[in-house]
Amino acid sequence: MDPLVKKLADGMLAMNISSTPKQIGQLLDFLQLLQKWNRTYNLTSIEKPYEMVTLHLLDSISILPYLKGVRVLDVGTGAGLPGLPLAILCTDKEFTLLDSNSKKVRFVKQVAIELGLSNVNVEHSRIERFESKLGFDTILTRAFASLSEIVSKTTRLLNPEGVILAQKGKLPEKEMSQLNNNIIEVFPMEIPGIGAERHLIAIEVRS
Repeated sequence: MDPLVKKLADGMLAMNISSTPKQIGQLLDFLQLLQKWNRTYNLTSIEKPYEMVTLHLLDSISILPYLKGVRVLDVGTGAGLPGLPLAILCTDKEFTLLDSNSKKVRFVKQVAIELGLSNVNVEHSRIERFESKLGFDTILTRAFASLSEIVSKTTRLLNPEGVILAQKGKLPEKEMSQLNNNIIEVFPMEIPGIGAERHLIAIEVRS
């Protein structure tokens, strides 16, 4: 078995996340495209394939069990993280990947085309200017902003009973204390190959 395939498959198995051989292939094809485009577009500082599997794929995939509903918005998706890996695995959900960087948006669009991801919509916009006729059931952020800023900028796009999922490193206790009436759940994340702290902050916005 290819070492990268084994590393990815073993990591997903450890997190109890299932996949098909086709999806494993798509995830690794995504990394190949990321490596190729990174030479020109400077999309990521992580360049070694093994580190990419851990820090890009497994870190993104780890939040899959916490996704809610059908419509998912990835704010500040950058090189398509975590949106693209999740879209590959969750073909029953609709993903909108949003970023203000034109080069990164161009890359994400190309990946969606080459991998045949019909459940991915890519938008070039700042979150403050982005509008959608339909709301979202889950809004994702990864290294995007403080929790209060995330809530203030995305609440208008969240469906009733929807959830904001913010990926963080160390537990942001000070940021959490600034969220007044919102319901917050904290999930410590154990991701194979990552020794540093990882937390997923789930926020249900209440008026």
